Amino acid sequence: MGEKELMESLKSSEARWKERVLNPVLKRFPERKKRFEASSGTEIKQVYTPLDISGFDYINQLGFPGEYPFTRGVQPTMYRGRFWTMRQYAGFGTAEESNKRYRYLLSQGQTGLSIAFDLPTQIGYDSDDPMAEGEVGKVGVAIDSLKDMEILFDEIPLDKVSTSMTINSTAAILLAMYIAVAEKQGVPPEKLKGTIQNDILKEYIARGTYIFPPDPSMRIITNIFEYCSKNLPEFNTISISGYHIREAGANAVQEVAFTLADGIAYVEAAIEAGLDPNVFGKRLSFFFNAHSNFFEEIAKFRAARRLWAKIMKERFGVTDSKALKLRFHTQTGGSTLTAQQPMNNIIRVAFQALAAVLGGTQSLHTNSFDEALGLPTEESVTIALRTQQIIAHETGVADVVDALGGSYFVEYLTNEVEKDATEYLKKIDELGGMVRAIEDGYIQKEILNSAYKAQLEIEKGEQVIVGVNKFTSKEDKPMKILKIDPELEEKQKSRLKKLKKDRNNEKVRKSLEQLKKVALDNKENLMPYIIEAVKAYATIGEISNVLREVFGEYTEAVIL
Repeated sequence: MGEKELMESLKSSEARWKERVLNPVLKRFPERKKRFEASSGTEIKQVYTPLDISGFDYINQLGFPGEYPFTRGVQPTMYRGRFWTMRQYAGFGTAEESNKRYRYLLSQGQTGLSIAFDLPTQIGYDSDDPMAEGEVGKVGVAIDSLKDMEILFDEIPLDKVSTSMTINSTAAILLAMYIAVAEKQGVPPEKLKGTIQNDILKEYIARGTYIFPPDPSMRIITNIFEYCSKNLPEFNTISISGYHIREAGANAVQEVAFTLADGIAYVEAAIEAGLDPNVFGKRLSFFFNAHSNFFEEIAKFRAARRLWAKIMKERFGVTDSKALKLRFHTQTGGSTLTAQQPMNNIIRVAFQALAAVLGGTQSLHTNSFDEALGLPTEESVTIALRTQQIIAHETGVADVVDALGGSYFVEYLTNEVEKDATEYLKKIDELGGMVRAIEDGYIQKEILNSAYKAQLEIEKGEQVIVGVNKFTSKEDKPMKILKIDPELEEKQKSRLKKLKKDRNNEKVRKSLEQLKKVALDNKENLMPYIIEAVKAYATIGEISNVLREVFGEYTEAVIL
């Protein structure tokens, strides 16, 4: 029997099943909902067959692991070779406090560091700046100067660990500090491994820790690309982040579409600056969220990988297969954590992490169960790490590549996510590209509409959140919450005051003057001059203020 005859036979069999088996049951026992759908609105049927992926091209849509279009994974053996990097995003208080937590996590089997910086550090203010009042060390570690960075990585050999830094507006400065610390440890730049987030476009969309307007921000990013391609060949120069887009309320399709649209904008900017996408494309990485709709999340990761490979190949003419690969870090969904019945979050995180692994992530952070209440305690962060280790060593899911590949349902969902994300990309192109779409407020409006729809579903009880709008219970037992000692802020300010007194201030002044001069010349790369300022112990606030003078500050437009 040929394929056409087989499909006709299957259609006939499906029609018979619906008439004789399904419909009689539905009349007697109606389903729980009139319509089942994924977060993006895709309708979910009772069952999937080859009919739902009719015309499926195995080689061009699925293929083999480690080969274009990389639907099944970016490495041929995936976790059979080695597990994903297990990172726990951490940072709080002073550099000493965070250093203790990093060394503890490494002792417990964590295989990579992931640094959280406090808000002043993220937006270029020193701890003694009035704008930093009350925020020092609260949502991450306070880093004012190279001195803090030296303490942060004390007794942590930078040639032995991979470090991810969630930093955007001040990414160039923190990377410069990392390079300088490595140099003091005797580690050359070419041996450094890790990632800086360095994704400013999503800050305008979803998170808000921007400093400069888009154009100078894009210049800084391409300067980093250029510098690192020559000096830090093993370091990922950007982590294009869908995580925060999803946290702002986007659905799975929007997360893929808007993240890849950001990626397109960065590639275009780098090419315009004269860089080769076959070279810098190898060091691009991505950062995705993992929510609780299990199969949709797996399909999302697979679709993103396939779509990016096509974009790089067809749109930008990339020929190096390594530059076609979408490599990504995943973090479980912070916005899915609940303050009510917080122990339930352990279960949520486990399923989200499993989806990330089945979707082929390269590194993973699992949220701690108490993060809806405060910073994670040592106990909760250990459970989060153990969750990854149990998935890796006890479940068997890491023993086969793309275990769900070929599933009619998963392949259908993968196709749908890719198709719908492609429609968004076409719309963004029509608007003039991602920067223009952000400036016009189009992206923000789409996310707001999605967030509103999701919230309505929760309030109406159409989307059940266990312990919140169903299966609630009275909770009397207080949770142990990690609290930051308010004295730490004063301690940080005192250290900064001493640094400014003891350093060679003439050297600082000259390095900042030179940086300002270079910032005024669009043809110059800023990175070498930022590194020199950092080595002179210029602070993050001083360096940022010099750039503020030249570039100005971004003011968000009101979205109507």
